[in-house]
Amino acid sequence: MPIREKLNTYFPQFENDLVDSIEKHCTLRTFKPGEAIIRSGQYMKSTMLITSGRVKIYTEGEEGEEFFMYFLEPGQACAMSFICATRNKKSDLEAFATEETEAIMVPLEVMETFMTKYKSWYYFVVESYRNRFQELLDALKSVAFHAMDERLEYYLMKLKNSQQSNLLALTHEQIARDLNSSRVVISRLLKQMEIAGKVKLHRNTIELIIVK
Repeated sequence: MPIREKLNTYFPQFENDLVDSIEKHCTLRTFKPGEAIIRSGQYMKSTMLITSGRVKIYTEGEEGEEFFMYFLEPGQACAMSFICATRNKKSDLEAFATEETEAIMVPLEVMETFMTKYKSWYYFVVESYRNRFQELLDALKSVAFHAMDERLEYYLMKLKNSQQSNLLALTHEQIARDLNSSRVVISRLLKQMEIAGKVKLHRNTIELIIVK
């Protein structure tokens, strides 16, 4: 599918002149599952508009522990990359493709022009900031005000809504990394959720029974 068709499908809010400019100045790139897209300490030279797949965004602690922040999906862009690219700052985030992912790469010099020339791009960037800020606020509240069992349930529901599926292909180790916990703790809490009838545990798959 050409760039124009992808933009019309996943970014219908973009005005025609903006679509023309993206088609002229930007390129498509495909990332393999598990491929690193953004690394901490890296200078951002472009941002990406996701057209297929899913990208996991997280940050690392001083001892290498991971803290999951949010996913990027088709129709979205990484707001932090806007900031890092326009201010020539190093990224504090890490990102990798959780499945085969395709993105339209938008270079820094083009973004600066887009911000002043196209209202639909300006509003898209502002809305991306707002959505990501809400994601970060929710993550902060989860850590500050909720016990691990509540954080786990919130995490699973978030994935369910994101993937629009009750079946989540997840290992206990993956969840432990995302929630900065241990596999033993996560396994124990998942077992408690299964006893309570909230989930069914399968091999490397979790089936959600929770209805919210």
